[in-house]
Amino acid sequence: MRTLSTLLIANRGEIAVRVMRTARSLGIRTVAVYSDADEAALHVRVADQSVRIGDSPVGDSYLNIEAVITAAQQCGADAVHPGYGFLSENQKFADACEAAGLIFIGPPKAAIDVMGDKAKAKRAMLAAGVPCIPGYQGEAQDESTLVAEANRIGMPVMLKAAAGGGGRGMRLVEDAANLSSAMALAKSEAQNAFGSSELIIEKAVLRPRHVEIQVFADQHGNVLHLGERDCSVQRRHQKVVEESPCPVMTDTLRAAMGAAAVEAARAVDYVGAGTVEFLLDQNGEFFFLEMNTRLQVEHPVTEMVTGLDLVEWQLRVARGEPLPLVQDDVSLLGHAIEVRLYAEEPEQGFLPSTGPVHLFSLPESEGLRVDTGVESGDSVSPYYDAMVAKVIGYGDTREDARRRLLSGLQAGALLGLGNNRDFLIDVLEREDFVRGEATTAFIGENYGDLFSRDELPTAIVAAAAVIQHVLAMTRGARLAPSVSAELLDWSSRGRSVSVRDYGTPDAANIVTLETTSTGEYGVQVGEHTHQVALQSFATPHCELVCDGLRTPYQFVELEGVTLHISSPHHTAVFTDRRRITPDAEEVAGGGTVVAPMHGQLLTVEVEPGDVVEQGRRLAVLEAMKMQHEICAPASGAVIEITVREGAQVAAGDTLILLDVED
Repeated sequence: MRTLSTLLIANRGEIAVRVMRTARSLGIRTVAVYSDADEAALHVRVADQSVRIGDSPVGDSYLNIEAVITAAQQCGADAVHPGYGFLSENQKFADACEAAGLIFIGPPKAAIDVMGDKAKAKRAMLAAGVPCIPGYQGEAQDESTLVAEANRIGMPVMLKAAAGGGGRGMRLVEDAANLSSAMALAKSEAQNAFGSSELIIEKAVLRPRHVEIQVFADQHGNVLHLGERDCSVQRRHQKVVEESPCPVMTDTLRAAMGAAAVEAARAVDYVGAGTVEFLLDQNGEFFFLEMNTRLQVEHPVTEMVTGLDLVEWQLRVARGEPLPLVQDDVSLLGHAIEVRLYAEEPEQGFLPSTGPVHLFSLPESEGLRVDTGVESGDSVSPYYDAMVAKVIGYGDTREDARRRLLSGLQAGALLGLGNNRDFLIDVLEREDFVRGEATTAFIGENYGDLFSRDELPTAIVAAAAVIQHVLAMTRGARLAPSVSAELLDWSSRGRSVSVRDYGTPDAANIVTLETTSTGEYGVQVGEHTHQVALQSFATPHCELVCDGLRTPYQFVELEGVTLHISSPHHTAVFTDRRRITPDAEEVAGGGTVVAPMHGQLLTVEVEPGDVVEQGRRLAVLEAMKMQHEICAPASGAVIEITVREGAQVAAGDTLILLDVED
């Protein structure tokens, strides 16, 4: 048995914090690595020791094998845990760890080599008798071969990066006329994300469930599975909601899928934690999709229903210990559902969001688990994945788990930057999800490419006005300490009136607040009048009674002008335009094309003088490891291109100027 006393976690964010938690419980010292952007990050603060490994871009830090190995040697680490993403499925990194005498918390390099390449993996699974989707996984990668193979398979087909996953380098093609352009985008995205442009092609299985099996193997030849996870709720092939067990699973189907997953692991002499992913069609047939040779993001739902700590199992297996259970000892109790809380703008096509986290609050309660990499006061960087936290609900039944998760999200807040909390709440309340009927088509059928929420209730607008009014009065009281707090809202006219101009697109601009003799506030929002009273007020929490309904709010105000506010169903931002100077507002004309997020401008596909139609692709921006098309907001002529290809741009930077047609 090998000694493991100091563990370096070659990752960041919530997974680094989560690994450290288990390592510390086993008496293992933890070491964090960090880039310049993460110098003050939570995972650095939690670790026993930390080492800088480079500049902010991933290629200079978290993907820099030499820097990570040097850091491990510098701190005297025995082992390296790669987490997920970054170097977790990189064979060269596993080789480098072995050469440096470090335990790599992962499978043998041969398993990484086979399963890390979708083409090799599919060939291996076909040889092992594991059910696979019809497709092409050959070595020839010229366009004519790929087009011919796609036509042979028949539309629709799925293009996939052979060297990676996470939805990067993946395109659904339903019309043969779009094959060439889809292949070009998929190859480019795959090359940038994984260093390889190789693609495989598979027959698209429409409306399937995405069901994966958690497998574990030790160094003594023992292999077992820990049940399944349903990961069907996805957006652009990236998982949003995961649960265990699968709502349509039967004992017979679980046994068959589990046996296939174990056979897949045995076929590559697997060791450690791994996940074998399948597509489950509406007829109950399942097909091998891929194997992830690492711990999955969604592993907590398996931990909740099995009562096991999978990171502890990883560390014990890495030390040479046998698996603590045999297959017959594994039991699944209750139900768990996990959602991924992202910094993104659901109303703007789920574009990534970056910036400061002014308030991050989720309650601790029975049956609710939160794995996070940020706290209030931290920030979300443009350099890395936009996931802020994973929130997991657990209960005896699926409905218990759903209700606990839903209640936790409604009681929580993430304020300061765009996020998908409200979207996740909406997902959990959709009837087809409640009934357990969600397939991989769920988000596309329910939402399309963006989340269009209902019009913002005027009650939350009234609440925002009251909160800002109370904060302003409180500031005034601090500046006049000799004045009694009882005179907070006093006016010589017997009442006080304040007016705010929120200028929000889905609520009336002008909000008028008037104090009443009963201590309540009368708030006029457009045609609606609300009576609002304070129940409690202690920044950043308050309870207001609006028209007889008591509602909790969480809030953060910036410079007395902008209020970030969260209620059980809505997150909103209100800026009082009467309290900012005119030149503080940025007004962009309809012909100004700006970067929707931080990222690298990969291509510019127009030149000055070009005439373009509305919706034409003008450029491609890479951000958060994904490629985003920048399209013309209106028809017109290109006047100027203000940035060059390859440049790093910030959200809001002007890219192209158009002379828009009237």
